Amino acid sequence: MFLELLYPLVKYFSPLNVFKYLTFRSAYAAVTALLIAFLFGPWLIERLRVLKFGQSVRSDGPESHQSKSGTPTMGGLLIILAVAVAVLLWSDLHNLYTWLALGSLLLFGLIGFLDDVLKIKYRNSDGLPAWVKFWSQVLVASAAALVLYFTGNPETTRLYVPFFKFAVVDLGVAWLPLAIIYVVYWSNAVNLADGLDGLATGLMIIALIAFSILTYLSGRADWSAYLSIPFIKGSGELTVFNLALIGACVGFLWFNSHPAEIFMGDVGSLALGGVLGVLSLIVKKEVLLLVIGGVFMMEVLSDVLQVGYFKLTKGRRLFKMAPIHHHFELKGWKETKVVTRFWILGGIFAIVALSTLKIQ
Repeated sequence: MFLELLYPLVKYFSPLNVFKYLTFRSAYAAVTALLIAFLFGPWLIERLRVLKFGQSVRSDGPESHQSKSGTPTMGGLLIILAVAVAVLLWSDLHNLYTWLALGSLLLFGLIGFLDDVLKIKYRNSDGLPAWVKFWSQVLVASAAALVLYFTGNPETTRLYVPFFKFAVVDLGVAWLPLAIIYVVYWSNAVNLADGLDGLATGLMIIALIAFSILTYLSGRADWSAYLSIPFIKGSGELTVFNLALIGACVGFLWFNSHPAEIFMGDVGSLALGGVLGVLSLIVKKEVLLLVIGGVFMMEVLSDVLQVGYFKLTKGRRLFKMAPIHHHFELKGWKETKVVTRFWILGGIFAIVALSTLKIQ
């Protein structure tokens, strides 16, 4: 909005020229989202308490988690509000990718919102029926994939792999179902990791920092050519969206850090995971996201292995509890130690992923 309203006035007041710079708008989008989260966080926490929108804790979870029952949830609303306002103020509103990312965040958030409301209403951890939740995610992911597919960008259906300069294969129309499954996967992966105070929020901040670099580089013809990565015209504007999301997550983490005053709920985790998957599709970093989100991969893999092992051995467990962050808790690690060490791992995965840009 500021770009459309203020930049045309540059001929009358030259300092307004700063609004054309992506870095300037990205930085202030982060600051705006951060301030909104700080200012409205206490109010939202109090309103959720009054409405008795508290978290239902699994009865089979770690004993230390039982004290968290009743903690306000649905804090993801704060993140979504902060991002939406910051993006509308500081982004180029003519950019398709900005609207695609924001729309994905809002729609996945809506699914999570309905899921959270049902959990609160019936005072259990079930929420939406599994099939309703899954097919709703598929619907939103399909909309995002179809928008990208019909934009006419030849890069959209190509698969890029780290260490290779050129696309290894053009998937053609087969890209569509794979893209849909991929986005749904990431929506649920972040949701699965949202089990400890600040864990998913911190990991998202790390992943988004990496993606801010990737969207900026992918949107510049000179840098993308130098690094031999696909140039995606217009994707640089997503840096504003990414920084807004980082600012909102940092603001939310202020209240979500241990001991958490509020949880993000499915309205936050499904939205954050879904938009992460969409971002990777836009800038053609689907494979690289598997490295950047290495901790999320660990969480999902531990859950899959636990279920598979349990069925094969007829009742035995591979881990004390899955996903794996609960395993370490039951081994005696304090919650803060698990979260901090998983953040460190997330940072290492992000650095390794970014290092591959120069090794190809």
